Amino acid sequence: MPQAMKILTVVGARPQFVKAALLSRALRAAGLRECLVHTGQHYDFHMSEVFFRELEIPAPEVNLEIGSGSHGEQTGRMLIALEPVVREQKPDMILVYGDTNSTLAGALTAAKMRIPLAHVEAGLRSFNRAMPEEHNRVLTDHCSDLLFCPTQTAVENLAREGITKGVHRTGDLMIDVLRKMAPVARANSTMLSSLGLQPGRFLLATVHRAENTDAPARLAGIMAALAELATAEPVVVPLHPRTRKLLAAQGGLPPQGGNLKILEPVGYLDMLMLEQSARLILTDSGGVQKEAYDFGVPCITLRDETEWVETVATGWNVLAGADFAGILTAARTPVSPPPRPPLFGTGHVAEAMASLLRQ
Repeated sequence: MPQAMKILTVVGARPQFVKAALLSRALRAAGLRECLVHTGQHYDFHMSEVFFRELEIPAPEVNLEIGSGSHGEQTGRMLIALEPVVREQKPDMILVYGDTNSTLAGALTAAKMRIPLAHVEAGLRSFNRAMPEEHNRVLTDHCSDLLFCPTQTAVENLAREGITKGVHRTGDLMIDVLRKMAPVARANSTMLSSLGLQPGRFLLATVHRAENTDAPARLAGIMAALAELATAEPVVVPLHPRTRKLLAAQGGLPPQGGNLKILEPVGYLDMLMLEQSARLILTDSGGVQKEAYDFGVPCITLRDETEWVETVATGWNVLAGADFAGILTAARTPVSPPPRPPLFGTGHVAEAMASLLRQ
C-alpha cells in the first residue's frame, strides 16, 4: 500500500502557531502525514510554548532553535538548518504560513530543493517595500505551487503579478481558530479580573512591526499617544520582547502605573479575552486587525497602510500611522461602523485546505 502524502510544515512565530493548530488537525484527519518543524524564531515562553499548550498543537518533530538575530542572519541560519531536515524527511510538499523570516526560509528551501510549496495566507500586499514582511510575501508567493488566499483582494493581487495557477480563495484560518476558541477564552481567562478591567471600558494596544520599533521617532510617537490616552481610561499593552528591548535602548518605557498597563506577552486565550472585551484596539499587527474585525471591536492601525484593506473599506479599521496627534484624533473620534460583511470565510477553512493538498 502506498504511503500517504507527507507534508513538512514550517512554523516559527505566534500567528503561525495559531493557524497550524487547526490545519495540522485537519491534515491528519484527512490521512496526510505531517512533520512539524519549529524554527525557533519566537522562542520566549509567552511567544511560543504557551501557544502549543493552549491550542493543543502537536509537539514539533523538529525544533531548529534559531533564536533572534538580524533579518539576514536569522533567515540564513534557518536555510542552513532546514536543508538537512528536508533531506532526511523527504516530504512531498512543504507548507508555510504568512510573511515571516520562517516563511521565506521554508519557501527558499522548497525552491532550491525542488519540492512543491504551499503558502497559507498568499496574495497579501501592503505595497510598502520598506517592510521586510512585504518582500517575504512576494518572494514566497512566486515560489509557491499552491496559494491559499484569505480574500478576493489577495486573489486579485496575485493575478496582477501574473500568478493564477494553483490559486484558491479559501478564507482565513486564523478567524476559524478565533471562533472556536473565543468561548473557551471567556470561560477560562482571568485576565480582566487580574487587571481590574471591565468589558468595553479599556483600550488594547500592540506594537511589534519593525517599521515602528526600528524607527525611534515612530515608536516614541506611538508610546506617547498611548500614555496620553491612558490619562482618560485604561490602556493595556502586552509588549513584544523585542519592542521592550528597543524601548529600553531608546530611553526606557513610558511612566507606568494607574491606567497604563504594560504587560509581558500574554497567551492566546488571554489575548482573545482582551480583544473581545476592549472598547477600541490600536495595533500594527495584521492578525489583530482581523481579530478586532471579527469581534466587532473598532480598530486603529498604527501604520500608514495595511494588507487588510477590506477592514478599512467597511469602516471598522482606521489608518493612523505613528503620529502622536493622528493617533489621538483617531482614538477620540466617535465611530459608528456599519454592519460587518463576512470577509474571512465560512468556518471550514482548514478542511478546504486539507482537501486541496490531497489532490
